[in-house]
Amino acid sequence: MKKTALLLIALVFAASGFAQKKSKKSDANAFPYTFEVVKDNSHTSTKDQCRTGTCWSFATISFVESELIRMGKGEHNLSEMFNVRVTYPKKAENYVRYQGRAQFGPGSLSHDVINAIRDHGMVPEEAYSGLNPGVSEHNHGELDAMLEGLVKGVTEVRGSKTDAYKKAVDAVLDATLGRVPKKFAYQGKEYTPESFRDAMGFNASDYVSLSSFTHHAMWEPFILEVPDNFSQGQFYNVPMEDLGKVAQNALGNGYTVAWDADVSERGFSFRNGMAILPVDGTSKDDMFKKVVAEQTVTQEKRQEAFDMQSTTDDHLMHITGMSKDQNGNMYYITKNSWGTGNSFDGFQHVSEAYFNMKTVGIMVHKDAIPADIRSKLGL
Repeated sequence: MKKTALLLIALVFAASGFAQKKSKKSDANAFPYTFEVVKDNSHTSTKDQCRTGTCWSFATISFVESELIRMGKGEHNLSEMFNVRVTYPKKAENYVRYQGRAQFGPGSLSHDVINAIRDHGMVPEEAYSGLNPGVSEHNHGELDAMLEGLVKGVTEVRGSKTDAYKKAVDAVLDATLGRVPKKFAYQGKEYTPESFRDAMGFNASDYVSLSSFTHHAMWEPFILEVPDNFSQGQFYNVPMEDLGKVAQNALGNGYTVAWDADVSERGFSFRNGMAILPVDGTSKDDMFKKVVAEQTVTQEKRQEAFDMQSTTDDHLMHITGMSKDQNGNMYYITKNSWGTGNSFDGFQHVSEAYFNMKTVGIMVHKDAIPADIRSKLGL
């Protein structure tokens, strides 16, 4: 490759924030992949969810922040913990009403953030950090334990129940995350959470979730059967190839994608900034030390992995762009919420094979869906 071409690629990396740090390994063990950024949509800086199970809020708020940039509203650092604060009471009530036979915990899905914005508004991080004075990192171990003990205790009561537990849930959340502000000042103006949402022009009804599983009819909405879908959110069911078309059409036209995926595979490596789906029998020692062949994914293989629960709802992230490796293979540039401690400042390059096999669901603006697919879905 000519020096001028190499220089151009290096400049693209540097400008987009994906420049790979120099390897500390010997040449024999050097990282074998090089990436060219194909599409880099606007996004905010990488955040760290720290010791919490709130990836759903971090990923989706990052997605919303990109939407505000795309909509011409400027760059804003929105509060992730606001959504956590207003969603936990709903999960507690759901758990009690199902007599303890429902999921209760820190996890949720992207539509729960959209629901929170629709029902409660949004606030900037500076108005609601979810941190007590003197605390700099999120740690929800105590919060989760207290809330779980509280709601489980309520379900064990026999006979008449009251709504007193709701006040107790609110008290725990206020003590650990803080009271939600009724009003706040931001950039020289005063807002309520609802008026701030409206000032940003954010319309919750513009966003839809999609997935691809054959145990439900294609082109119809269905309730995705994963434990964190406590709110029974619906996903439009499309063939696997069309799920990829939606994501790529969105990214190619300046939109981004909220992504729910299984990250338990050995080919998912935050440290190496990649996610790949190597063929069976690939040595662990070879991965990320040489370019390895990836599996061919079919709709049937994808379904089998979900049915056998080798594909599970693990983690939500934010897809902001696309890249290609030195062999021309396409990847999704994915913003994680585990801080910046890898070679790509907290981003990962996710292969098409990994996306096709391990995607649980995506969320996009409905205008980002190709016209033919959108027509079939009746959107």
